[in-house]
Amino acid sequence: MDAVTPKQHVAADQHSHLVKPQDMEWKPTRFPGCEVKTLLMDPKTGLMTALMRFAPGAVLPDHEHVNIEQTYVLEGRLVDKEGPVEGMAAAKGEFIWREAGSRHSAWCPEGGLMLAIFQVPNKFYEQDGRVTDPTGQIWDEVWGHTGKG
Repeated sequence: MDAVTPKQHVAADQHSHLVKPQDMEWKPTRFPGCEVKTLLMDPKTGLMTALMRFAPGAVLPDHEHVNIEQTYVLEGRLVDKEGPVEGMAAAKGEFIWREAGSRHSAWCPEGGLMLAIFQVPNKFYEQDGRVTDPTGQIWDEVWGHTGKG
């Protein structure tokens, strides 16, 4: 996830940080139809807050939430395509949170816009057996220092 540039991020007294998503560009992810505007990313702890935009039919494949994940649906619907609560859907104006260790694949049949908060980046389970982070790097190599997962 890219760092926020100075034009999009203003620090007041070095403790308060104003982020202007309207000045940021949507960045593609490695998942087709899924774009992100990273509002906060702490590489030391893995804490991340992001706006996520999904094209109609986009899927976030099999992944595990290493710590609590929170999502507020601004537009569209977020549906569990696979996993223990397959078919559960959060619609516009609804909030969903998942406990540490929950695993699923997420789908936006009509597309969607979400505000997502992750305490540590998700683990993605690749078909070749690798466990990666959202950027495709080996999860343990990048995030093992957090002591999570």
